[in-house]
This record gives sequence, structure tokens and C-alpha cells, in this order.
Amino acid sequence: MEKYDSRVKRIFNKIALSSDAFLITNLKNINYLTGFTGSFAVALLTENGCYLLVDFRYFEQAKKEAHAEIVLFKETWLDTLMKLINEKKIKKLCFEVSCSYETFLKLSGNKEIQLIPQSHIVEHFRAIKEEEEIENIKEAIKRAEKAFLKIKPLIKEGITERAIAIALEYEIKQQGSDILPFPVIVASGSNSSMPHWKNSDRTLKKGDFVIIDWGAEYKGYFSDMTRTFIIGEVSERQKEIYNIVNKARNEAIISCRPGIQAKQIDTVARNFIKLSGYGENFGHATGHGVGLDIHEFPKINRDSNEEIQQGMVFTVEPGIYIEEFGGVRIEDMVVVREKTAEILTNLPRDLEIL
Repeated sequence: MEKYDSRVKRIFNKIALSSDAFLITNLKNINYLTGFTGSFAVALLTENGCYLLVDFRYFEQAKKEAHAEIVLFKETWLDTLMKLINEKKIKKLCFEVSCSYETFLKLSGNKEIQLIPQSHIVEHFRAIKEEEEIENIKEAIKRAEKAFLKIKPLIKEGITERAIAIALEYEIKQQGSDILPFPVIVASGSNSSMPHWKNSDRTLKKGDFVIIDWGAEYKGYFSDMTRTFIIGEVSERQKEIYNIVNKARNEAIISCRPGIQAKQIDTVARNFIKLSGYGENFGHATGHGVGLDIHEFPKINRDSNEEIQQGMVFTVEPGIYIEEFGGVRIEDMVVVREKTAEILTNLPRDLEIL
């Protein structure tokens, strides 16, 4: 397909001045470059196109899925790779720094090849989504939101965190997701002060904050969203904290545009929360890219100098977490358009008391 040819060509052109070929071992990058979805393969990008090395288990699948020249290896993939390298007279080989140390040692054994490490080349190309990819992400969002609305009536006093998580994971699969991007997070009461709490047998009680963080999948692309609710009755302090987080989220999204640095978006959310008196209670990044991986570029944190570009898709998810009291996180996904950001998630953001 034309999109895969274009991707391979752009990646190869990036390394062509310094190398003869590029060894790709990251499976998500292989999927992006060829369309192959199996759990083992190695790709070699050359001037003449992409070679996909697979074993017997994936040979038929690769022929059906992959837009590449399929190479079946019967010995080890490394032996087959070295034969291909010799056949193509490759002397300078780029490789992903994420490859295993064992692979690096084996490649180093061939003294005729100069090895050139490359860090996140494909991942940075992946950060700028094509319109088809954005549509896939939108469908993953629809699946996640439909699943949540199915189980929302269950979220009330007396149910456990685990029961909510199990019900939501089931509905996500019922909506057609082949896999979950990550285990559903349900954190209630004092557990909600821990940003990456998973879930437990704790029973929801009146006055609890309940953070639910979940996502779905469509054609390999993921979604990620969070909403926070209160059970039964709400205090003035809970209202205050919720509204601060919600306004910080909104201000950060308003700041999203081509040309801004990622850390500037983080600063908008972080400063709003800091000026509201809760700066020490917001310790994680404001967001992260989402696509074939649930966490990818761009990184929306205080140290990221990445320039935001049109087509980037990422989360905006500020939070406030107070030990033994509870926490609030509200997470939307956005895509950066020509002048501003389009919010992709659709569920309400105003405080809901269930």
C-alpha cells in the first residue's frame, strides 16, 4: 500500500546519509512500517524497500498483512539477516537502541559491519498522525466511551473497585477491542490519591472521589481517558479541587497549537494548579502521545522541548492528589490542527455526583 511505501521511504531517507540500511526490531514500529501485527518479526529497511523476516508461525499471516518483501527464516533470524546483509552489500547498519543487548552483541561479531545506534527515529515520525490514524483513534475513543456508558449505572455506593473494573473491561471487549491498552484503573476514597492505583476490593462509600482511567483499541490504535466522580454527597473542598483540575485541563487544551513547546502546555496546567494552592499535589506529567502505543511522543511534561506539530495526538490530564483525602484527574485526548486543538473525547467534564 502507498502509505507503507511512503513511511519506509521517509524513514530510510532520514538515515540514508549515514547508513546503508536500518534494522527495526520494535514490533509497533514494524506494524507502522508494514502493517504486520504478529508478535515476532524483524524488518530491514534498505534503498530498495523493506524486508520482513518471519518464521514459519507467521509466514502466512505476513503474506496476508505485510506490505514488504517477506523473508522466511528456517535457522535463526540473525543468520538469515546476516545473509541478507551480505547479499545487499550493507556495510553501515543503523539499529534501534531498543534492541536487546544480546542482539547487539551478535551483530557486533561481524567486524565488516559498522553499527550505528539510532534513538526513536520511527517513533518521532509516528507522533505526527495521518488522517486515517486519527480516525482509528476516534473509533477507539467511541468504543471506550460506549463501554463506559454501559457500566456507568453500576458506579454507586456499595460496589467494589474491582467489580467496576471487571465490568468495564468486559464491555470494552464487547465493543470490539481486541486488547486493552492498559488495565482499567478504578481508585476510590483514599485510594484515589495514588495516580496509578489499579483497583481493589474496597467498597465505594458516600462522599468518595472515584477516579476511573480506561481506554480501548481499534485497528491497533489506542484511546486513553479519565473521569472523576463523587459518590452520594460532595463537600466544598471536593468541589474546589475538582473545579481547579477541570479549569487547568481546559486552559492547557486552549494553549495547544502548532509551534508551542510541549513543556509550555505542561506549564499552563501546572501553574494554574500551583496558583490555586495545590502545586505540591500535582506530580506527574500533564500528558503523553497516544497511538499504536498508549505512551508515545510527544511527552507533555515540564522537561520536554518537543515542538508541537499539526497532527499530533496526545492526552491532557492534570490532577490533584492529597494523601488520605483523595484525588481528582480529568483526562481528554486532543489532536492538534492548523491553529488549535480539537478535543476528541466526548464524555462530560462537569462534576457528577453518582
